[in-house]
Amino acid sequence: MNIFVFKTNIRYKKQLPEINQHLNTTKEIHRWNVDFHDEDRILRIEAGNLHPGAVETILTHAGYYCEELKD
Repeated sequence: MNIFVFKTNIRYKKQLPEINQHLNTTKEIHRWNVDFHDEDRILRIEAGNLHPGAVETILTHAGYYCEELKD
């Protein structure tokens, strides 16, 4: 299991159902959440065999900014 961390522009909890629709299309994603208390609106994803670029592409096509944060 891998944990990926992304900086996003997700601002409101009401956006989560739409984002959920997009992330649920990727069966390698087991769990995800957004930290609304962090100024970077951190998206954490627990996933199996998944490339972080796939998440960036999914959210970009959905109209959101998403950039993986390295260690």
